[in-house]
Amino acid sequence: MTDSLLKQLKKRRLKLGLKQKDMMMRIGVSRQQYQRLESKGNPRLDTLELIAKGLNNELMLIPKEKVRAVIAVLESAEPDLVSGQKPSKQAMDNKRKILSDDPWQNILEDDL
Repeated sequence: MTDSLLKQLKKRRLKLGLKQKDMMMRIGVSRQQYQRLESKGNPRLDTLELIAKGLNNELMLIPKEKVRAVIAVLESAEPDLVSGQKPSKQAMDNKRKILSDDPWQNILEDDL
């Protein structure tokens, strides 16, 4: 699991066009510390929170049975984020049809 998380951190950093040395200014760790953490680290929770903030991310605990639903919601929102443009009214209307007003409704309840 840690390996997967570390890969996600690296992927996000690269997607933002950041180098490991850029993390020094964002989260206050040296390039060497960040490199060690990204390659084989076992970061503490407070370190993960700093890194998430530096990468414009949020840390979340998602119940395993809800992971697919969360991924689906995130993927449905991604095209708007990639373009960097405000979504059109039609795109917003379509999104409302796809997602309920509360996409997180019952997210922590067990599947039936």
